[in-house]
Amino acid sequence: MDHAPAPEGRSAPAPAAAPSSSDRVLTVPNALSVLRLVLVPVFLWLLFGAHAYGWAVAILMFSGFSDWADGKIARLVDNQSSRLGELLDPLVDRIYMVTVPVALAFAGVVPWWIVATLLGRDAVLAATLPLLRSRGLTALPVTYLGKAATFALMSGFPWVLLGQWDATWSRVALACGWAFLLWGVALYLWSAVLYLIQVAMVVRRLPVSRP
Repeated sequence: MDHAPAPEGRSAPAPAAAPSSSDRVLTVPNALSVLRLVLVPVFLWLLFGAHAYGWAVAILMFSGFSDWADGKIARLVDNQSSRLGELLDPLVDRIYMVTVPVALAFAGVVPWWIVATLLGRDAVLAATLPLLRSRGLTALPVTYLGKAATFALMSGFPWVLLGQWDATWSRVALACGWAFLLWGVALYLWSAVLYLIQVAMVVRRLPVSRP
């Protein structure tokens, strides 16, 4: 059926614009990030309540894999990247990077100096946020080095947890876990140094923005 013409003097209403990809909420990467977030309390219950180290390892491995997968999907598949994902993914990473080492330290699996190093690094970077905001920035982009550090750490934690059994394979797993952890801590600190250099460049080059 033909549409009736718009009354004289009035323009026909414009069709509603389709939401852009940056406004999308229901995407596979966002679903994976939400699932990883929901699994945090499940991991804590398995570790301290049920003492089911095997299932706790499975959750850490799934979380590490899904963290890698949601980034790949967002970059390679059309209409899967979103502004929400850009905020949600690093937020969930930070929650894991605080919750997992602290929980494993309380369980006696990793030493507290690992926790102090990771949390101290994040505290130093968080202290730079007022400087960035005074220049009109909310944060600096996440670097591949920082993502590699997070991946190494989140790979090392389940291997160290697997190293708690009294068996030869467990001792091998523990050695692999410590290799990942030490490499991850080194990358984590080096990425912080590069981040601070970027902050210094921003402070030198950008004037303070007026409210």
